[in-house]
Amino acid sequence: MRLELGQRLRDAVRWEVGLLVALAAVVVFGVEASSQFLTSYNLFYLNLSIGEVAIMALPMTLIIATGEIDLSVASILGMSSALVGDLYQRGLPMPLVIAIVLVVGAAAGAFNGFLVTKVGLPSLAVTIGTLTLYRGIAVIVVGPETISTFPTRYTNIGVTAFPHTGGYLSYSVAFFIVLAAVFGVVLHATAFGRSLFVMGANQEAARFAGIRVKRTKLLLFAVSGVVCSLAGILYTFRLSTAVQDNGLGLELSVVTIVLLGGVSIFGGRGTIIGVVLAIAVFAGLQNALFLTNFEQRAMGVVTGSLLLVSVLVPNASSFVRRARDVLRRRQLRGGGRALVEEAAS
Repeated sequence: MRLELGQRLRDAVRWEVGLLVALAAVVVFGVEASSQFLTSYNLFYLNLSIGEVAIMALPMTLIIATGEIDLSVASILGMSSALVGDLYQRGLPMPLVIAIVLVVGAAAGAFNGFLVTKVGLPSLAVTIGTLTLYRGIAVIVVGPETISTFPTRYTNIGVTAFPHTGGYLSYSVAFFIVLAAVFGVVLHATAFGRSLFVMGANQEAARFAGIRVKRTKLLLFAVSGVVCSLAGILYTFRLSTAVQDNGLGLELSVVTIVLLGGVSIFGGRGTIIGVVLAIAVFAGLQNALFLTNFEQRAMGVVTGSLLLVSVLVPNASSFVRRARDVLRRRQLRGGGRALVEEAAS
């Protein structure tokens, strides 16, 4: 077990070094693409564009580390945004609105966790279903209406820099930095975090070791719901708008970032540092392409390519090993036929 953990640590370090190299390449590309790339204005815009996605990537990291997945994250964001607009429009004070939305987010995440852990359904199927369910709730809540009558002191959070950061850091990224520190400590410096990797590597072994697998996964889904609701609140303040399709399609970006960060889609491996580096690579590349007047509607090509790379590269050795096994079996079968033919002759 100790040797296996050591090997995984070495693999993670190698992947993170690769991400550092990729980030350096993105910076060079961005500088070559535009002299505006490293300006404070552009870096602040880059912050704004990635903040909510980065926040949602943190609980996704923990969930995928256990061998599960949550594809409803962006729909919870959208539902939360719709609830912020609807509840405030009904006259509720904003602090109460925020509290209610966070509770609803926790309930939505816990519902995902209940279906996965108590009912025993696969998380992929469950969260595809709730992806459409929560998006449908957003449509019911606000309909075709656009709500944009929020107090300025809240909407300023989305478009002004965090104090004493020189105009570089947005509020959403400031929230992300705090949450990343918390999630990093929990994942890498606590017994709870180590238990997540054990669950992802071997769920049966985790149960025999006394780890409460179902309770832990239920908690992770609930935490994901709360964090995604927070992202939805910040998203609403940034756009100063609540509409039914806020955050539509962001779940693909979240999954791409987590896998690009070195978190194994099969569970049992990953680091918060890798995810942070992946966020920087992903956001920097998108921003650099934006500065080159790259067709924004084709940006999915970038996301899809990064997703494929993040799945294929870490598993390249196993693919090579399987190919060698197939070739060896074919050679053995060919040799067997030759012996049979020689004996027959």
